[in-house]
Amino acid sequence: MTEPAPRFRNCAPFFSLALAPLFAVLLGSAFNIWYNVTRIQPLLTPDQHEKFIGGILWYNLIAYPPLIACWLWLVFSLSKPYCCLREEMNQSLTVDEMERLRRRVLNLPWYGTSICGFGWLACAPALCFALRLSEDPVAPMIDFQIVISILIAALITTTHAFYIVEILTQKFLYPVFFKDSKPYETEGGIILSLRGHGILWTLSIGFCPIVSLLLLEYAGYGEQSFAFKAAVGGLGIAFGLGSAFLLSKLVVDPIHKLRDAARAVASGDLDTRIDLLRADEFGPLIDEFNHMVSEVKEKQRLQETFGPHVGQEIAFQILERDPGLGGELRVVSVMFCDIRNFTARSFVTGPDKIVGLLNLFFTDMVEIVEKERPLHGGETSPGGMVLQFLGDGFMALFGAGKKPEVSAETAVLVAEEMLQHLESFNRRVIELGHDPLTIGIGVHTGPAVVGSIGSPRRMQFTAIGDTTNVASRVEGLTKAVGVPLLFTKGTADRLPETFQFSPLPPQRVKGQPEPIEIFTTWIEEQQNQAMMS
Repeated sequence: MTEPAPRFRNCAPFFSLALAPLFAVLLGSAFNIWYNVTRIQPLLTPDQHEKFIGGILWYNLIAYPPLIACWLWLVFSLSKPYCCLREEMNQSLTVDEMERLRRRVLNLPWYGTSICGFGWLACAPALCFALRLSEDPVAPMIDFQIVISILIAALITTTHAFYIVEILTQKFLYPVFFKDSKPYETEGGIILSLRGHGILWTLSIGFCPIVSLLLLEYAGYGEQSFAFKAAVGGLGIAFGLGSAFLLSKLVVDPIHKLRDAARAVASGDLDTRIDLLRADEFGPLIDEFNHMVSEVKEKQRLQETFGPHVGQEIAFQILERDPGLGGELRVVSVMFCDIRNFTARSFVTGPDKIVGLLNLFFTDMVEIVEKERPLHGGETSPGGMVLQFLGDGFMALFGAGKKPEVSAETAVLVAEEMLQHLESFNRRVIELGHDPLTIGIGVHTGPAVVGSIGSPRRMQFTAIGDTTNVASRVEGLTKAVGVPLLFTKGTADRLPETFQFSPLPPQRVKGQPEPIEIFTTWIEEQQNQAMMS
């Protein structure tokens, strides 16, 4: 199937816009003709009827050609800049010219409505004057009947014309003229709000039948009243349905697009965008929705890109916080892990093999630190986050994210699993030709400032405070005490009652005025005894 020629493709929207008011005019004319035949013509003498018809013909010949010409000029004068913008040849258009063009596009429904309204309203005095050209006396209320007929027809025409032109303008012209701008931000544009649309629709569907029926009661038409009432009611229903359909295109369609887009985003499709330009309240709403989805997508991209370098949980925490420096005081559990005698190992092993061994060790241990695990109380712990690698060890943090109240239990369980996993890990290490590894783990729980520390150009997410220093010192005690896992009283006090652990003699550490109480788990103690036997 061949595509339409470029010239036709560029002109088609303007032919549609030029003919847009025709349907509304025909609808209003149908009502006006019916009203004139059934309500006004019986009140006219033959001479008055002749003058009345002549007045209509002369008015149509005199008034409508310039009005039609004005409308066609308003529409087709946009075709040249439309083609330039569509073909991306808008270099010749200045900023002021673009602003004027956008303002005209926004106001095009108002121009069409004004032309239609003027064409109808000016007809009322012309027809009343035409009746005065007859020498026959004018029947009472005839002028009132003509004015009511014209007003109702004008309201039918202008309402439908506004809706149709607005729909076509949004469909054809907005994507071209507002390619790099927002319709609702254009100065000088007369924007009909959603409330205004509702008021216009309510007035139009209520005014026509109700006023006509009130006119019937006021004028009194005897036996014909019921038929007239039924006809007016039917026309009112038909007019209301037509207006409702047009209004639904303006209101319901954007709501459906927003609903479908929200569902797509909820299902994980972050490439979703609503390509709909609106000047009313839907415009900012759609832009905010698209902006929100873009931000979520960017955060996901940063987390996926940034996460492997600092950890997924840290990346999430950073993206959730204020991007500036600073932190907040929290009660957290800090873990330090160190490989024993790694410096001596480095002297006899090549750097490439050392790096490979470290990567294997860190890969397994980071997975253990970050994974979720069941706790003694039956609930699930979200795991921790590795803040930084320290040569042959690392620092991990628990309680900075979800469920901070279980940070101590989580940290000790992680330490136990790391030591249990070390046995199978060492079998792999031996197969690769390395000596098995031994590690020491220290845990302390207490207050620390958690957040981004550094300079505006280079920041690091970490935990600062005495809690971090004590955890590091406790890890250093593991070698002297001969136990691979140690934790402080601050951690032990936050463990559940079902948790089994054993106290060890208090130890002095640098920076603390008094010896600190240290503990190890019963499982580890039993393992240590088994290893010593």
